[in-house]
Amino acid sequence: MSAQSEKQTGVVRVGTGHRARRGHRARRRRATLTVAALAASLTVSLTAGCTHHGWQDDRAPQHTPTPTSQAPTPTPSVTAAGSPLAVKIDNVSAARPQTGLDAADVVYAEQVEGGLSRLMAVYATRLPRTVGPVRSARESDLELLRQFHRPTLAFSGAQHKLLPLIDKAPLRAESPDEAPAAYYRGTGKAAPHNLYLHPAKLLPSAPGKAALTTGFRYGPAPSGGTPTTSRTVRYPAARFTFTWSAERHRWLVAMDGTPTVTTDGARVAPATVVVQYVRIRSSRYHDVLGNHTPYTETVGSGKAQVLRDGRSFDASWSRPAATDGTTFTAADGSRMDFADGQVWVVFAPAP
Repeated sequence: MSAQSEKQTGVVRVGTGHRARRGHRARRRRATLTVAALAASLTVSLTAGCTHHGWQDDRAPQHTPTPTSQAPTPTPSVTAAGSPLAVKIDNVSAARPQTGLDAADVVYAEQVEGGLSRLMAVYATRLPRTVGPVRSARESDLELLRQFHRPTLAFSGAQHKLLPLIDKAPLRAESPDEAPAAYYRGTGKAAPHNLYLHPAKLLPSAPGKAALTTGFRYGPAPSGGTPTTSRTVRYPAARFTFTWSAERHRWLVAMDGTPTVTTDGARVAPATVVVQYVRIRSSRYHDVLGNHTPYTETVGSGKAQVLRDGRSFDASWSRPAATDGTTFTAADGSRMDFADGQVWVVFAPAP
C-alpha cells in the first residue's frame, strides 16, 4: 500500500503495540523452551543409553544430539523438502529499484488496495544478501503459502485484525517485531519504502529446489503456441509488461512502463511468465473508509496463458486444495512444462 493506505487500513509496523504482544509471547515461548531443554538435559544425564530425538519450534530450531550408533530420525517433510523464504516486496514507483528480486525462484504479483500491486518473492535455491523494500502482508497470502511446508514469511506488518490469522497460519511469521536483527532501514528511500531484509538472519541456508512445492513442471517447450513479442497485464492502477528478448532468451519485465532493474543494475528477466486468471473479490478486511482489501483466490481452477521461448500457450490451471501446488495443462490435455529459470505468476482478474 501507499503510506496513506497503510494508515487507513491499520497496518501495524515496527514500534507498535503488536511488538509488545508478540514480544510477550516470544518471551513466554523462550521460557518454555528453556524449561524443556533443562528437563531434556536432566533426562539425558540420568538415563544411560537412551535414544533421544530433537524437536523444532517454528521460530527457534533446536537440536538434541543423537548417539553416533543411531542415525537421527528425520522430521517428515522438513528433511525431504525444506521450507522456503517468502518476502512481500513493495513495487510502487517510490520503492524502485528493488533489491534481490532477480534471485527469487518464483515471483507472484497480486492486486491490492487502490488497484495497485504487490509482489511476493519466493527463495529456495539461493538467498541474496539483501531483499527489499519489504512491505505488508494480505489475507490471500496465507492461502497462497499453504502449498509450502511451513514457509518463512518476511513482511513489514499487516492490518491489525489480520494479525491473529497470521499467528495461527502454518508458517513462520517474521516481521521486524519477531526478528528485528534481520531488518534495517535504508537511507536511499523515504519510509515506508526503505525497509530491507537480510535473509541469512532468518534461514541458515537456502533449502534447495525441493522446497518449491508449487506443482510447476520444467522441461522442453510444447509444440504450437503463438509467437509473442510482448504481453501486458493491467490492474486498475498498475500494469506489468513482459517483452521477449531473443538475445537473452528471457522476458524483460517492466512495471508501469518502466524497465524493472535491481539496485545493482541487473534487468529482471524471468524464463517463464504465467498469466493466471483468478477470481479477485473483496476480503473481510477493509480500511477506515470502508474500502475492502482484495482477496485473490488461488484455490480452484481456471484459464491461464504461459509465456516461454518467445511464444504464448493457452493453458488451464488447477489447485484442488490450499495444500496442493498448481498444475498447468496445455490445450491438448498434456502437462505444461516451464522453462528452467525464474517464474513470474501474475494473478489477473478472470473475465
